[in-house]
Amino acid sequence: MASQVTCEHRLNVRWLGCDGDANTGKDDESEVNVAATVHFLTVNLLFENYLHSLKIQSNGMSTYLVPDQNTCHQPTSITGENQIPTEEEQAYKKLDEKLKSLLATLPKDKGWRSANIYLHEGFWLSPQVIKGLLMINNYFHAQSTDIFLAAFMKCGTTWLKALMFATTNRHRYSFSDHPLRRNGPQSAFPFLDTHIFLDYPITKFEHLPSPRMFATHFAHSLLPTSMSSPTSTCKFVYVCRDPKDALISKWHFMSKLRSKELPPLSFNEAYELFCNGVSEYGPFWDHVLGYWKASQESPEKILFLKYEDMKKETSVELKKLAAFMGMPFSAEEEKRGVVAEIVKLCSFENLSNLEVNNEGGGAQKFTAQVAVENRDFFRKGKVGDWKNYLTEEMRERIDSITETKFKNSGLTLGLTKEA
Repeated sequence: MASQVTCEHRLNVRWLGCDGDANTGKDDESEVNVAATVHFLTVNLLFENYLHSLKIQSNGMSTYLVPDQNTCHQPTSITGENQIPTEEEQAYKKLDEKLKSLLATLPKDKGWRSANIYLHEGFWLSPQVIKGLLMINNYFHAQSTDIFLAAFMKCGTTWLKALMFATTNRHRYSFSDHPLRRNGPQSAFPFLDTHIFLDYPITKFEHLPSPRMFATHFAHSLLPTSMSSPTSTCKFVYVCRDPKDALISKWHFMSKLRSKELPPLSFNEAYELFCNGVSEYGPFWDHVLGYWKASQESPEKILFLKYEDMKKETSVELKKLAAFMGMPFSAEEEKRGVVAEIVKLCSFENLSNLEVNNEGGGAQKFTAQVAVENRDFFRKGKVGDWKNYLTEEMRERIDSITETKFKNSGLTLGLTKEA
């Protein structure tokens, strides 16, 4: 079954032929049998796909949790009793027109999930994500207590979402009956890049309690100054990882989401695109370096974490995270094992084995049309899996790019020179 759940269910049936003349048109009876077989398989596959989607929907199509209400946010529907103000509707239409005009002027290249991505202000983005960026810059109002989790794709967002949500709400929920046991960790708080237009025409996030938390994959330089300026009091938690592992994880993830109407993206092709900086939200190195430099300039505003350090000493990094968010663990909490409980609850081993994060367990809704199954956010959760995919020449090339890009920055990441 397709890992990407959409409002439409498409089915590509490919018959590869069989021995004899059945696929040459020479035998009428064989043609009838083949047609009947294909029809039978199609009906069964369609029915299986339908049942699969019903199972996912019945078990939960999540958006994001609203802690005060102990439920997931339900997007606003447009009805006769709930009309959008004319000025908002007009502004939205103008923004849509601006997006179309903008895309016509931007360089484009091959996308990993969709056919094309576009180079906008130095970073490769899909049309939907560019739309989200325009809306954020025009309509999003950051609050002084907002906390943003930022990361390049497949660098630890799922894990950090769980840790941040569990830490922030540790006085609200018990560990035995925690929302993360019933909801995928991606639903812990909004993904700003697309949830900004989950409600039509715009989500205002006024229903979230303080401190509001958001996740984003946008580069630091793309964000509005209300969020990124050193004078702003909102905070960022940034997590990065070895680019070699990021490449492997991203290729697997995007391959699951890639449109079935497009040919598969081979690993070698993904490798070349990645090295050239061409992937959704890339270039990887520019993304990481932007947040690294900002964290050096404003350490009180941006906490810079490495996935590898978190795997090695999770409790230490979690306490650092809690203190940065203004919610340090007390000595009494540590004595009661609260830190250990959060580490255990949010561990890959625990989350990946929960029913909600397995086949049919549920899905995370990103736009009105696109949702991703919870299980697709979990693969291995390991450091160094790149060794199973990259040749020595490939490793050397990525390490060389990393060394060149980060030269004189004070940042080291994923350099694995071997004797």
